[in-house]
Amino acid sequence: MNCYSQTDLWHIEFVSILRFCAEKREAINNQQSTISDLQSATHMALNIDRKYFQQLGRLEFLAKQAVEGFITGLHKSPFHGFSVEFAEHRLYNTGESTRHIDWKLYARTEKLFTKRYEEETNLRCQLVIDHSSSMYYPGPVSADSDQFNKLKFSVYAAAALIEMFKRQRDAVGLSLFAEDLDTQTIARSNSAHHRFLYTHLEALLNTVGEKEQSKTFAVDALHEIAEKVNRRSLVIVFSDMLDNSDNRDELFAALQHLRHNKHEVIIFHVVDKKTELEFDFPNRPHTFVDLESGEEIKANPIDIRQTYLEQMEAFHRELKVRCGQYHIDFIQADVSEGVNPVLMQYVLKRQKLF
Repeated sequence: MNCYSQTDLWHIEFVSILRFCAEKREAINNQQSTISDLQSATHMALNIDRKYFQQLGRLEFLAKQAVEGFITGLHKSPFHGFSVEFAEHRLYNTGESTRHIDWKLYARTEKLFTKRYEEETNLRCQLVIDHSSSMYYPGPVSADSDQFNKLKFSVYAAAALIEMFKRQRDAVGLSLFAEDLDTQTIARSNSAHHRFLYTHLEALLNTVGEKEQSKTFAVDALHEIAEKVNRRSLVIVFSDMLDNSDNRDELFAALQHLRHNKHEVIIFHVVDKKTELEFDFPNRPHTFVDLESGEEIKANPIDIRQTYLEQMEAFHRELKVRCGQYHIDFIQADVSEGVNPVLMQYVLKRQKLF
């Protein structure tokens, strides 16, 4: 039988405590190392440079119209509940619960009215990016350069909006189209889904220096998106709107389809203002190439500039007028300005409306 003095027992207990603390510390260090490795891997996977949109993170991108959501958030829902903000009175119907009767109003009018409230819900947003060949203009541009073409601008702008919606706990989905609707994800708000969206954007970003010929068929894609996004949402489209449909009315019919399904629609009309809208080229012969068909035209810019500007102005004016008729926000996004100025200006403008 072993006999221990009180001092020995204290020593044994002290050593046991030290051993336990050491094991605990080692476990914590291993866990932190694993977390650090995961975070490093995540940051390596998400190569989109956040310096282009870091100023946007704290702004609230409030929905302009009522949207349907699934958890309490920042945006008004079209469904009336009894949780947040008073909306209106309505006459009490016999047999209903008396819980929401406005007794003060009854004291003044001797009539029974119930209170209706507007719930605040999370926004559901669908980001739509056109990645047809015309979106690779102007070039050449690489993924890691400071220059933007229309596609690179759209990818960075979409990444900025995902970051904003993530901080608001809003749900985001992504749609990519060219000749067909290539990618369609439903709107979710969890971190795994955000990483999934960034993976798609990374893959798209890695193609900005390539020039595969693909035409724009926005009409079919927008109709398909309108059918697949079956809950009221904010739909944000990044496109140059240079569709290959024979009838331009078909494009506006597709946009109207989105509005008919109660979606709020925002179009960022992505252009290179200097060359596409102002046709500012040096006064010497050029070879103009259609990126979607490969067709080439040799001309001196001064000879065709006036006709080009008239046609482009008519197209641009019709876009703005028709979007106004359908209550669609139309924003001209000049890629030469960069992502931050365009998004900051528009988001601040929306905030002032509330």
